[in-house]
Amino acid sequence: MAKLNQILAVEKGVKASSQRAVTDAYHTIQKAPLLSGLSRTYQPIDDEGEQLPPESTRVQVKGEQVLADVAKALTRLFDVTATKDWANCAAKANVVVDGEVLLEEVPVTFLLFLEKQLADLHTFIAKLPTLDPAETWTLDDNAEAWRADAVKTTRTKKVPRNHVLAEATDKHPAQVQVYNEDIVVGYWTKVAFSGALPARRVNELLARVQKLQDAVKYAREEANGHVVDDQEVGARLFRYLLA
Repeated sequence: MAKLNQILAVEKGVKASSQRAVTDAYHTIQKAPLLSGLSRTYQPIDDEGEQLPPESTRVQVKGEQVLADVAKALTRLFDVTATKDWANCAAKANVVVDGEVLLEEVPVTFLLFLEKQLADLHTFIAKLPTLDPAETWTLDDNAEAWRADAVKTTRTKKVPRNHVLAEATDKHPAQVQVYNEDIVVGYWTKVAFSGALPARRVNELLARVQKLQDAVKYAREEANGHVVDDQEVGARLFRYLLA
């Protein structure tokens, strides 16, 4: 008897070797000369005629033997795959986080699914937008968003002014320079809102996902240590197929 993780370790190699054997058999059976043979002898019409040696070509590939070789290769693949799939029905483990059982008797196939989903979720959470640390944020229940401290700025307006460079005389008009002066006419009060998350919250979520990822990996390893019963289905299948 073996453990599920041992079956998983050999499955890939068995699959590759069986596929290679079937492919080789397919190409071999297509080569007509290898399946052909002949035997011929020569008999002169009289005793004084030229004697020629017999000729023969041996059949190198026999269809039944090719079928037997393919059956042998596929039987191993069928048995290994069946053993894995039968074991997957029984291989289960608990997902434990901080000493608490979060999920009970989880099948190994779902643990594999969950492991991939959590990896994707970790990537998603890591890319969540966070609040600008340069601002001070407060959760605003009315806006259902984060609110930054109010920032007050002025609004100005350009007002033309005259600057007398030279007073008017009886001979010359006054020399006046026109310029614009910025005059405060009001105040802006800006309050920024954000739907982003505090960095602390994102880090907490990442830590939770990481902890669950570890728990799922431990559970998968435990489930893969399940002792399996070897399944021998290939021989029965090919006894019917090649009868």
